[in-house]
Amino acid sequence: MPKPKVYIITGLSGSGKTTTIQAFEDAKYYCVDNMPLELLPKFLDLPLNENPDNKGFAFVTDMRSKDFISQYAPALCTLEDLGIKPEVIFLKANEDTLVNRYSQTRRQHPVTNGKSLLDSIRLEMDMLSPIQKTAQHVIDTSTLNVHQLKSKILNLIHNGKSAVSLTKVNIMSFGFKYGVPNDADLLVDMRFLANPYFVPELKNQDGESPAVRDFVLSNTETKVFLDKYLDLLDYLIPLYKRENKAYLTFAVGCTGGRHRSVAIARRIYEHLNSKGLNPGLIHRDIDRDVKET
Repeated sequence: MPKPKVYIITGLSGSGKTTTIQAFEDAKYYCVDNMPLELLPKFLDLPLNENPDNKGFAFVTDMRSKDFISQYAPALCTLEDLGIKPEVIFLKANEDTLVNRYSQTRRQHPVTNGKSLLDSIRLEMDMLSPIQKTAQHVIDTSTLNVHQLKSKILNLIHNGKSAVSLTKVNIMSFGFKYGVPNDADLLVDMRFLANPYFVPELKNQDGESPAVRDFVLSNTETKVFLDKYLDLLDYLIPLYKRENKAYLTFAVGCTGGRHRSVAIARRIYEHLNSKGLNPGLIHRDIDRDVKET
């Protein structure tokens, strides 16, 4: 069996290790925070790598462990003796940034020992300087927000490839009479279109039926709308993905959520699916009128 991919995340307290481990979790890595280094070889002996969805392991280890400095080099040597070559990510930030972050979180620094916050930060910088020199990746997070740091880590994991989108896109049709979806990121109202409800032969069909879809999609206003709206989505979705949104829901509404919104949501779904986005499609209220009459 091939050896698992292993990342060790370390660095200065307050430099963004929590955000980093969350990025690894999103990328399907098995993650452990505050991992004692002496337990690493034993942990990697567990049959966790047999899960095909597991891309590898990521461990945060730092000055919260009292023996971190003394155990660091021996632990890496032990892993290399086992044929495992971990990649070390060292996170750092400048003094002003770290002081500001600690002031916001109101947490104590792990190497405080009665010292001031600034003295503790400087002491940790000095103690971790040799470890920083051993890292394959050194990332200064001083000017990065959480989204930018997460994007940087995902870029590192995928070797700069845009490979897999971690944003799940959903299209939801709904009826305004039943309330607006509270998880919608972008909402559009289709009540400006002619309503199949008032066509006797279409009233009892829904927007997934060929007859209703043809009625809605053949409308001149629909064609103009779709040209503009799909172009807007093609522009917006990469921007949302760049910000690493976990979920992105486009809600399409009409009066009852049975005809127009369903047909339009289906058309949007087909367009995004053709782009390889593998979206979800939810018709929230498609049968609600029928069930409540």
